[in-house]
Amino acid sequence: MTMVSYKKDPALVEAVSVARAAIDEFAPSDQIGEHLGVKVDGERLITHRFAAHRPGYRGWEWFVTLARAPRSKKITVCELGMLPGEDALIAPEWVPWSERITDEDKGQAAQASST
Repeated sequence: MTMVSYKKDPALVEAVSVARAAIDEFAPSDQIGEHLGVKVDGERLITHRFAAHRPGYRGWEWFVTLARAPRSKKITVCELGMLPGEDALIAPEWVPWSERITDEDKGQAAQASST
């Protein structure tokens, strides 16, 4: 499988204020930190990342994906949200009860059902 490499669209790269304004509609400005960079997702498709300063979301980042049509100067916000960064506090992987139950748990359950 061949990996396609896309060029950074200058208009989208420079649209940091457009991306920040999109987040401003959903969060107080004090919860939006510094611009962390951009990632090219496709042709004329870029994601901007910002530090998030939301209570309870240590290490998380805001993201805003922007696009524009060929030969158009109009920039469109495709989506935005939050993603965990490298040092984010996230929940551990879920383990089914059948894998978590111990022999002691089974014994207590059997004892409780016999009384």
